[in-house]
Amino acid sequence: MEETIRQIAVWALPVLLAVVLHEIAHGWVANRLGDPTAARLGRLTLNPIAHVDLFGTILIPLMLILSNAPFLFGYAKPVPVNVYNLRNPKRDMMWVALAGPMMNLILALGCILFLKAALPLLAGVGGSSGSALANFFMPIAVMAKNGVLINVALAVFNAFPMPPLDGGRVLVGLLPDRASALLARVEPFGFLILFALLFTRTLDNVIDPPTHFLIKLYLGLL
Repeated sequence: MEETIRQIAVWALPVLLAVVLHEIAHGWVANRLGDPTAARLGRLTLNPIAHVDLFGTILIPLMLILSNAPFLFGYAKPVPVNVYNLRNPKRDMMWVALAGPMMNLILALGCILFLKAALPLLAGVGGSSGSALANFFMPIAVMAKNGVLINVALAVFNAFPMPPLDGGRVLVGLLPDRASALLARVEPFGFLILFALLFTRTLDNVIDPPTHFLIKLYLGLL
């Protein structure tokens, strides 16, 4: 029980920051490109209450932690974007979609930079005061490492080119109009297709290699 509580504690903050800042990035870029919908609804705030989704932000990650799943996943409430407010809807929606995964990659880099600064301090502590310092910083260091894992996983998963994932919306913006319109029609069925790909582990074969590559790349900076 104690170990379970410890695992929840060191995963909760990284997951919350990853999914909340992912959504804020979407809304911030949309606002910059002409759509103030998210800003007007108070969704450009760091207050997690505005972003938490009971199922995606709490229950799914909690179930994965309790079941000792080999991966962790979650999401926040999507920020509303009115594509017709954007100055160039097709192009700008691509940048709005790209902002989420890019934010996660930036957060992963921030976690690595924190670890790079903290690990020498932890290695050099000694004595009772040093032990207290280590006890304080060690959970934070574990959170930072978990932050790398969850942010890379979210970035890669969301980059998968299937609407309504961010990668699908980027692809809609890149394709010629006819192909773009055909792909956009997939969006209402996108999550059903994704669940089927997840259930058959087909999606794992696509996203695991870039996920492992990026994690190795980030950890190589230590």
